[in-house]
Amino acid sequence: MCYGHQRSLSPHDLIHRRSQNDTSVVDHLQSRLAETEALLERARAREAELNRRLEEMKRFVSVMEILETYLKRKFQEQQDNVVRLFSSIPAK
Repeated sequence: MCYGHQRSLSPHDLIHRRSQNDTSVVDHLQSRLAETEALLERARAREAELNRRLEEMKRFVSVMEILETYLKRKFQEQQDNVVRLFSSIPAK
């Protein structure tokens, strides 16, 4: 019985198919590499932005600590002045 004519592949056909398959694999890998590089670039940009914001927050906290120290000192000075004023008033 004849099941149909099936042509056998020549060495040239096998090499051509292999070459096409290799090319598609390389194309796929290059595409994935490009996607990965784009993701890495975005991640680096995000990291730079977060580092910039962190440094800004550190400066803000530093300023707030300086302000807190100053206000505590001024408050203590005012309390001392009030105590001095009341202690200088003679008791009746």
